[in-house]
Amino acid sequence: MIDLHTHSVFSDGELIPSELIRRAQHKGYEAIAITDHADRSNFDFIIPRIITVCRSVSKQTAIMAVPGIELTHIPPDDIAAVVQEARRMGVAIIVVHGETIVEPVAPGTNEKALEADIDILAHPGLISEKDVCRAASRGIYLEITSRKGHSLTNGHVAKLALHHGAQLVLNTDTHSPEDMLTDSMAQAVVTGCGLDKKYYDIMLTNSRNIINKRLSNPLG
Repeated sequence: MIDLHTHSVFSDGELIPSELIRRAQHKGYEAIAITDHADRSNFDFIIPRIITVCRSVSKQTAIMAVPGIELTHIPPDDIAAVVQEARRMGVAIIVVHGETIVEPVAPGTNEKALEADIDILAHPGLISEKDVCRAASRGIYLEITSRKGHSLTNGHVAKLALHHGAQLVLNTDTHSPEDMLTDSMAQAVVTGCGLDKKYYDIMLTNSRNIINKRLSNPLG
């Protein structure tokens, strides 16, 4: 399992980053990104701390820990600029909180996120075909999620992604230890949204590709 969307106590998760990473390692994860919810109000607090922990852990353990951020409820017209600020501060993986059907995300968030220098559009809800095509053309990955509520539109996202050639990743959006997945449960999430089992391995490769693009010490 590779999970590029998780949360610690630095936003609304239950665990400090080091325990979150350790639990992922114990479950057999290959890599994990810490992507706490953020906007400009908490960049200065969250980003340096996540970077420090991820660097330290990655040097001393078998699991790769990647510093990330989930830009959450950003006004759509501000997304591109906020993404650049996060990049300048050293964030490796940038996830944007997409237009899930279970939260009042501002309309236009998916579109503006897909025009910015992001890696993953998380739980994009009832994403339009135009935005799926935009993701495909810009090499931005769409998320299949195991998170309750957000996962209700996995089938819609998967169907359009396959039709238009957009790439998918599987993430948990972990907030607590029980949100983490075994490989067998991760495969069940993939087949549960109408995809063949082989897409689990494809999604793992896609996650490795994101990490290898953003870090100088690539995964195999």
